[in-house]
Amino acid sequence: MSALIEALRRLLPAERVITDELRRLAYGTDGSFYRLIPEVVAVVNDEDQVRDVVDVARQHQRPVTFRAAGTSLCGQAVTDGVLVLLGEGLATCKISADGGTVQVGPAIIGAEVNRRLAPLGRKIGPDPASINAAKIGGIAANNSSGMCCGTAQNSYNTLASIRVLLADGTLLDTGDAASVAAFCQTHGWLLERIAALSAEVHADLALAARIRSKYKIKNTTGYSLNALVDFTDPIDILAHLMIGSEGTLGFISQVTYNTVPEYAHKASALVFFVDMETACRAVVGLKTRPVDAVELLDRASLRAVADKPGMPPLLKTLADGATALLIETRAPSATELQVRIASVLEELAPYPLIEAPAFTTNAAEIERLWNVRKGTFPAVGAVRKPGTTVIIEDVAVAVPDLAACCLDLQNLFAKHGYTEAIIFGHALEGNVHFVFTQDFGIEAEVARYAAFMDDVCAVLVEKYDGSLKAEHGTGRNMAPFVELEWGTKAYGLMKDIKQIFDPEGLLNPGVIINDDPTAHLKNLKPMPAAGELYAPVDRCIECGFCEPQCPSHGLTLSPRQRIVGWRELSRRKAAGEAPGQLGEDYLYMGLDTCATCGLCSTACPVGIETGALTRAVRGENLSSVARSLGQVAANHFGATQALARTALKAGHIAESIVGTSLLSRLTGGAWKEGMPTPQPAGRATVTNGDKVVYFPTCAGRMFGADTPETNLSTTVIRVLERAGYAPIIPEGVDSLCCGQSFASKGMEAEADQKSAEVEAALRKASNNGQYPILLDASACSMRMKAYLAERLPVFDLVEFAHDALLPRLMLQKKEAPVLVHLNCSARRMGFEGKLKQLAQACATQVVMPAEVKCCGFGGDRGFVVPELNAHALRKIHADVPANCCGGYSSNKTCEIGLTATTGVPYQSIVHLLDECSAEAARLATC
Repeated sequence: MSALIEALRRLLPAERVITDELRRLAYGTDGSFYRLIPEVVAVVNDEDQVRDVVDVARQHQRPVTFRAAGTSLCGQAVTDGVLVLLGEGLATCKISADGGTVQVGPAIIGAEVNRRLAPLGRKIGPDPASINAAKIGGIAANNSSGMCCGTAQNSYNTLASIRVLLADGTLLDTGDAASVAAFCQTHGWLLERIAALSAEVHADLALAARIRSKYKIKNTTGYSLNALVDFTDPIDILAHLMIGSEGTLGFISQVTYNTVPEYAHKASALVFFVDMETACRAVVGLKTRPVDAVELLDRASLRAVADKPGMPPLLKTLADGATALLIETRAPSATELQVRIASVLEELAPYPLIEAPAFTTNAAEIERLWNVRKGTFPAVGAVRKPGTTVIIEDVAVAVPDLAACCLDLQNLFAKHGYTEAIIFGHALEGNVHFVFTQDFGIEAEVARYAAFMDDVCAVLVEKYDGSLKAEHGTGRNMAPFVELEWGTKAYGLMKDIKQIFDPEGLLNPGVIINDDPTAHLKNLKPMPAAGELYAPVDRCIECGFCEPQCPSHGLTLSPRQRIVGWRELSRRKAAGEAPGQLGEDYLYMGLDTCATCGLCSTACPVGIETGALTRAVRGENLSSVARSLGQVAANHFGATQALARTALKAGHIAESIVGTSLLSRLTGGAWKEGMPTPQPAGRATVTNGDKVVYFPTCAGRMFGADTPETNLSTTVIRVLERAGYAPIIPEGVDSLCCGQSFASKGMEAEADQKSAEVEAALRKASNNGQYPILLDASACSMRMKAYLAERLPVFDLVEFAHDALLPRLMLQKKEAPVLVHLNCSARRMGFEGKLKQLAQACATQVVMPAEVKCCGFGGDRGFVVPELNAHALRKIHADVPANCCGGYSSNKTCEIGLTATTGVPYQSIVHLLDECSAEAARLATC
């Protein structure tokens, strides 16, 4: 063990000093196409820990890089030194009473801040496409912007104050007068040097004018030199230099933003022009109108998404050169929105459009239009060759130059053979992205990329005086070109700034300031083919958008990191190398603690379900004995389940003797508090009424309830009959299983065997699909919906209760608050609204914890690796309301884990319907 690691372990708990090869590899990857493997990863939860870690790194002469979400695209979040990973202790958020300002820590996700601001009609200004995953630390340190914020609402221009820890360990809070006064006393010399730089710029009228001109458009190349001309107080200059500094000048521990309005009324239109030049001329005029976003899409980007579901048919027939503008306008009222729409249409009227423009205010239609824009990047990523990566560059020019710039870029694509490249972007700001695929595993391909980037930079700088990085930050990718864009004098200022704040070069060296002209061609990330078991894995671009959805993220690995690890194992296998300790660690971190919930696929821009990879690998790793036992269980499922019920009864006997706590410890956490008791299955008693086939799923049959009357199947039957239905239970139900439990272990053949048996039973019971079919567990419903592919009318309990039962039931609302958990299967099937509406029909106060996604129980994972369930639910406690009368979901095993974790008894949502409809019926007879 190195002296550095020993020193860090004296400062931090052992689990927060990460040294294993697998996780160092995983954290050596960010959203860029660079890779550096850190010597150690230190997870910090407060400023003191950051200061201590930086101090230790200084003592051992090791560089330090700060990492928030790792979604950065230019290599600014990787290092071969000490990687300081921001922990949840730094995910703070404090909103002013009127929502005018918000004080946030660097580890909170941008979208989470906006969710908390939403009730006040406010949001933060920066709106990067990665906002659902990106954290405030990265958003501020990269000065990220996005589709709507432009330059007026980025971090630089909405900054109220900042709290920063400098390389020497000094803390400055620019919003705290006492902190500022103390800093002036101890670091007056630093402020004097900043003031001198500002004076130098102001004295050089040409340089000052150039700086002002460069920031009329988006620009994140180099340091924020505009701070030197926009402010005179050195404290203000310092604060704004930190924005966009990419962790090279200090650690941003808190940002206070001035928030901006979030208007509820919106309208969008997709407008088609005959060519790029006409579209860009229209952008110049639109900039003077009340528009919030104008997204440009070239013909190649439109062609890339034309065959996707829900796309406008016109995309397939557009002529070469056609260009689209996706326009959105927002307003505080519906009346004002119409005024703004009229203004935009007036601007568009003189242009020869391919079809008449039409704005929509329908939310579903707006989403459909924006899916055209959002689908462009994934469309390129989805069709690339295995072993290649997708690169997204962003540049900016003055809006009048936009058309010529785009045409020049298209010519460069052709010159260098990037035939798949597309252009889209934020036209209102002259900011466009271009996307292409690249193989960095072949030397000639690296040379092609180098020549292409040289040409791109030359054209952007020499012809347009544009921004080589508009909103993604400089990173390693553009560091060699900063001087080219800014010139020697301005670049000298940047080097002086780095020297003032970080004279030892400790903080993120090589980022922004880098005198190596080929730095952008070094430490390129390998992307070995890894799709032998699950082909979509080769589409992964390692962006990290999946991570906030994953229940194991922060415990072991995220979906992105699982793929990173699997790619390395695949590379070793192909090279004839042993998996080593990395392979051993992957068994637990990559496989055992994956809940296979699939929520990662809902956020993945290229639709990868990492759980499918996990299931495939689990199946590949099964021993012959394990597979044989699985086949026995599948062939004798009734006996297997009877044995499980017997074991559960034995567990309750043991619990009565030794107590819950001791039994839980003895079973490694598998035994849970509030474990249900096996009960007899419910039986239908009514034959008159509308027929519905009800399939009680195996988890509900096995785990039962405290009393026979509250058993899940009994309750479902009772509610169905109360609503006027005559339930039909399929024959032989006790020996049936949908196959979900087998599929989660990688036993696909056995899973399909069980699904086929259920299909036969449901077909018979439903008279070949004449009657609707109801399943009481969302995971099983989703499995059967996918397997049956609409051959039979299968409904999940949540959707059937919402669509069919609510209109038939009288309900008496509960006054006490209820908790509702949207399990991962219900979420993936799109039932969030229906579940919430069911609960709201039954209770006056419904709480659905926003920061809880998958509960982590994952079928049997909550029994086998209970730490996964505990980690996934670690944030739920803050949302449990006082006097909560119960929790509700639609998966039995999820409810077991939720009950044990919160102490609130969780049941199926049908129990809430049962209670409220029974009470309504009782009151009606009084």
